[in-house]
Amino acid sequence: MLIKEYRICMPLTTEEYRVGQLYTISKHSHQESEKGEGVEVVKNEPHEDPVHGLGQFTEKRVHLSSKLPSWARAVTPRIFYVTEKAWNYYPYTITADGRSLQCSFLPKFSIYIETKYEDNCGDSENIFRSDKILGDHEVSFLDIAFDEIPERYYRSLEDPRFFSSAKTGRGPLREGWRQHTKPIMCSYKLVSVKFEVWGLQTRVEQFVHKVIRDILLIGHRQAFAWVDEWCGMTMEEVRRFERETQEATNELIGLVAPTISVSEVGQPTATHSAPASAPSTPLGDEAPDFLAPPKTRPRKKSAPETLTLPALRERTGAE
Repeated sequence: MLIKEYRICMPLTTEEYRVGQLYTISKHSHQESEKGEGVEVVKNEPHEDPVHGLGQFTEKRVHLSSKLPSWARAVTPRIFYVTEKAWNYYPYTITADGRSLQCSFLPKFSIYIETKYEDNCGDSENIFRSDKILGDHEVSFLDIAFDEIPERYYRSLEDPRFFSSAKTGRGPLREGWRQHTKPIMCSYKLVSVKFEVWGLQTRVEQFVHKVIRDILLIGHRQAFAWVDEWCGMTMEEVRRFERETQEATNELIGLVAPTISVSEVGQPTATHSAPASAPSTPLGDEAPDFLAPPKTRPRKKSAPETLTLPALRERTGAE
């Protein structure tokens, strides 16, 4: 098992991001979905834990068959998905249980993520005091403005170095922004990756952590770049957006399911926060160095710059 801690600062407060992360996950999931592929929401319902209190439980199936890199498609079944379960006890989140993020055909592969949010610049030490951590683990600071992301996912409108929020006046972000920006918060993520296959364990676990790093950067960049879309939304409004977007996304990928129940539950005052899950991002086309490089293939065009949800507009107009 390879354990790493990621710290991602944002020019927001934890309470602001409580709305922002729900909006971002829903919008991003819809953008990445198409007929037969995408993020299927199986459950989204209130949940109470004897230790963490009231929260929200979500279960998703991330259908990935056509979005896998060519080297992975060669060794995976045609029908492939990852099951993601998340318990959001805002401001603390567990993504997956003991068996965690499971592939539909790889029982020995799992990912376990704990997340905490705090209103600081990432300087809280030993924030994860857990018996599951044996020895020291690597801590990586991810900079949403200046760390590189895969070129195919780059969009100038989502670049924090150039984006300026009309509603909040925040941005663009300059060198050293984490030391002088107010407000500021940090997402602390403890990520454990396990792949119990002899001869491949170390290399696969390292590769998966690289993918997770890119996903975290892209998701947090989008949350800031879309701030003018979700800023000012109440929890009731963002939950409604989440519910309607999830229903539209399930229909889009050809999985028309019963109406999803999404309801907000009361939360105690807290000093840090956490999202239900990171936005799902397709894996890259590049094979890791321990696998043969794929043949050159034309790449699909990136998702549109703006989100269009005709199903949601129709519902809104009918009310």
